[in-house]
Amino acid sequence: MKKIIAFAGTSSKASINKQLVEYTGSLLEKAHVSILDLNDFELPLFSVDVEKENGIPDTAQIFLAKIKSADGLIISLAEHNGAYSAVFKNIFDWISRIESKIFYGKPMLLMATSTGGRGGSSVLAIAKDRFPRHDANIIEVFSLPSFGNNFSEGKIVDNELNSQLKNSVKKFEQSL
Repeated sequence: MKKIIAFAGTSSKASINKQLVEYTGSLLEKAHVSILDLNDFELPLFSVDVEKENGIPDTAQIFLAKIKSADGLIISLAEHNGAYSAVFKNIFDWISRIESKIFYGKPMLLMATSTGGRGGSSVLAIAKDRFPRHDANIIEVFSLPSFGNNFSEGKIVDNELNSQLKNSVKKFEQSL
């Protein structure tokens, strides 16, 4: 059985992106999904001075090892002011200091959701541009707009959007 690492790019305890990741993980039929919580990987704010004084924190090494051990990745990015959340950007900065090619060519299902109608499209555009430079193999991209209207009781309630996600999951699973 294939091993999938999934996480939401946020530290919010009530994260809508984490809810989307959990639902998406439940749709996979031929894989074991481990959902990570970025709150379990607390890191100091990245700076070259901190790195020079203290080295790279063990927590960053552990997080990167989890990515490396996976057969595939599901990531749902929170959008803060049109970009990555600070917690995701920080962990991204730390692990890319260990190795530049942090995604190891692993198949990735890249997602975002938001309460607004654009569904995290700005952060997805940034990630679609940036992640391949770090050896991301983005198989599918999924955006869920208007989370409050389209997601309820642990699942997507809009039939068309749910079908889109299921198709994305199928393509992702076939790539593993």
